Amino acid sequence: MRVRRIAIVAAASCFAAIATAQARDERTAAVGMRAHIEQIVLPGGELVAAPAERAAPVVLRVLATWPHGDRFRYDLEWVGLEVGRHDLAKYLARKDGSAVEGVGPIEVAVTGVLKKGRLEPGELEPVAPRRLDGYRTDQIVFGALWLCGLLAILFVGRKRRRRQAPPTPAPTLVDRLRPLVESVAAGRADDAAKAELERLLVACWRSRLGLRDVKADAAISAIRAHGEAGALLRQVEAWLHMPSPPAAIDLEKLLAPYRTLSGTDLEPVAGREGALVR
Repeated sequence: MRVRRIAIVAAASCFAAIATAQARDERTAAVGMRAHIEQIVLPGGELVAAPAERAAPVVLRVLATWPHGDRFRYDLEWVGLEVGRHDLAKYLARKDGSAVEGVGPIEVAVTGVLKKGRLEPGELEPVAPRRLDGYRTDQIVFGALWLCGLLAILFVGRKRRRRQAPPTPAPTLVDRLRPLVESVAAGRADDAAKAELERLLVACWRSRLGLRDVKADAAISAIRAHGEAGALLRQVEAWLHMPSPPAAIDLEKLLAPYRTLSGTDLEPVAGREGALVR
């Protein structure tokens, strides 16, 4: 296990080095053209783009954020709308609303498309074509992949793992509630099934709403009044106590809040809540 972690860390370091080497750092751009500053590390809490103002000379976006020790690393995209030098740090804000302090200037330059005094563009200057081979970058990428493959062969491939059948997923609370709700709605439920349904609902929401230490009557009233918690409980009470309960219901919507809860998580709680069922 330790050797495998070393292999994973080594592979991650290789890819991080490649990403850093290829990061863009575009501090100069023409008016209206997008530019990027990638993998820049800034101190303090997490930063986001400040709300844009209509007259702002620069539009700034935070494309991606990663933790970097006690700091954060960012990919920024900016567009200059006025010619001149600008500080991108003025267009950042803390995500938690605190003051932006300790962030040094991130100076960029916005250039005009036309030279001063010109009314129409001049002839474009010839520019040498970029290299298309990319041989050095390919060497770095293939070298990193080869190293990762070698480490996997040396330290991971030698140990064969026995294939195990995936464990059977634990039943959710919906799996327990659905047959009870359907039987109560159809009028087929006996007294034990009705009590079990009410006990599960009360136990579930006393646990999730922090009402375990509240008296039974007050807890049930709070659950019944709650928007999400009370929907199914009120419907069950209508089926059990109203002479003509509503027939058209959306069962899937009523059961939606219980899909992520395990059917066994509330067993001890449900046992204690038996006294709450009226």
